[in-house]
Amino acid sequence: MTATAPASGTLLFDGVCNLCNGSVRWVIRHDPDARFRFASLQSAAGRALLAGHQLPLDAMATVVLVDGDRHWVKSDAAFEVLSRLGGYWSILRPLRALPRPFRDAIYDLVARHRYRWFGKRDECWVPTPELRARFLA
Repeated sequence: MTATAPASGTLLFDGVCNLCNGSVRWVIRHDPDARFRFASLQSAAGRALLAGHQLPLDAMATVVLVDGDRHWVKSDAAFEVLSRLGGYWSILRPLRALPRPFRDAIYDLVARHRYRWFGKRDECWVPTPELRARFLA
């Protein structure tokens, strides 16, 4: 993280989901200032953040963005990440105006089928040594 780039929160994800792991790698590629941190929902850090925000500890079918005392889940989390990345991703901002139940229904459909469509790992993805500092244990 550079001295001029403020932190953008911690992204919690399903560590055994190929789609989720691919999404984390996508965020890393598009976050050159390394503002985001990451933790799998299965990790002690992920579970502590869930508990600290009164979120269910078995919330493995959602992505969660935690920043201070605030959190976003499902499509709100995805749009918040895109917004914080800035750049070209801001063209997707108008989609956030769609009603949350509609956005989350689409999110839930993909989440429900993510293992079948994208596969599942036997264990959580281990980041490279260069990226390890961005992941909470």
